Amino acid sequence: MVRVTYIGHSCILVASNGTQVLIDPFIEGNPLAKPPTRGFHPKLILVTHAHRDHLGDTIAISKKSKAKVLTTVDLASYLSAKGVDTIAANFGGKVPFDFGWVKLWPAIHSSTTPDGVVLGMAASFVVSIGGKSIYHAGDTSLTSDMELIGEEKPIDLACLPIGGTYTMGIDDAVKAVGMIKPRVVIPIHYGTFENIKVDPEEFSSKVEKAGFRTKTVILSPGEQLELP
Repeated sequence: MVRVTYIGHSCILVASNGTQVLIDPFIEGNPLAKPPTRGFHPKLILVTHAHRDHLGDTIAISKKSKAKVLTTVDLASYLSAKGVDTIAANFGGKVPFDFGWVKLWPAIHSSTTPDGVVLGMAASFVVSIGGKSIYHAGDTSLTSDMELIGEEKPIDLACLPIGGTYTMGIDDAVKAVGMIKPRVVIPIHYGTFENIKVDPEEFSSKVEKAGFRTKTVILSPGEQLELP
């Protein structure tokens, strides 16, 4: 079984057979974030890009938990210089782990660190764990590459931004669902800030009206979803 916890914004915790994978841990400074009450002990942290609302607490959590951080080559170099144990990869790369693998896909978005270092493009991830495939889009616009994502292995869960302004909004996210064809979709990256406040129920309704064979699950921060 794979358990997915929505911590808030774009932060997702994936757990299977005692292995935890943490994605985009923006927790401190996020008033809506709700991490697990017992904390978490990730084996691996995935970071889509360097903006503060995604890089977040990566450095502190990695050093405390001894978790490796997998990200793009540019961001990995930046984090390594700060004493973080990193795994550097790039778009198209598939990195094997004892729980499965992680593959990097491009995301159409910038990547600049909180201290102003420009690091090129952002990434998205497909995580294969516990026999399931999870696509975390990070921050991105709609892109035709999404049609390729589900071809290698069908996507059980897609985590897609819907907030607009900095990423695709609701209508483009619905189109993304049609391209990726996940079994389940969770909307992320909305509501945290004033200019990304949208109604996730509108997204859910439009996915349903489109006739896709995809179930939309709206999670509040702290809520979980099990993929049996």
